[in-house]
Amino acid sequence: MWLQKEIRLRARARGFHLVTDEILQQFPELRQVRIGTLHIFIKHTSASLTINENADPTVRCDFERYFRQAVPDGAGYLQHRDEGPDDMPAHLKASLLGSSLTLPVSGGRPNLGTWQGVYLCEHREQGGSRTLVLTAHGE
Repeated sequence: MWLQKEIRLRARARGFHLVTDEILQQFPELRQVRIGTLHIFIKHTSASLTINENADPTVRCDFERYFRQAVPDGAGYLQHRDEGPDDMPAHLKASLLGSSLTLPVSGGRPNLGTWQGVYLCEHREQGGSRTLVLTAHGE
């Protein structure tokens, strides 16, 4: 069985946001998959996806703090600034973290670890809503 759906995540401020529940709410069809995989792809170049700690919010704050220091806005060595000083840094951060995830599915749900969740990594001050393509394959 193959299932595919395009969803929109609500707009969020710059930072690292748990979106596991929002994804599952918009993709109830995943409950049909007893065993398989879920591929999640973000259709943007200034936001990314990752999996990490889902319990302690300081982890998300530390992620943002690290990336702001590693790839600072308005760095003099960056040329691409078409949409402001956070434009090219957002593209770099998105490339470092990645645009897709593949998760195992068991019993109609992503088979994540106890302390794991899917993050939307919003790298722009004003990124807007984000579009994801969800593709599930299994039986």
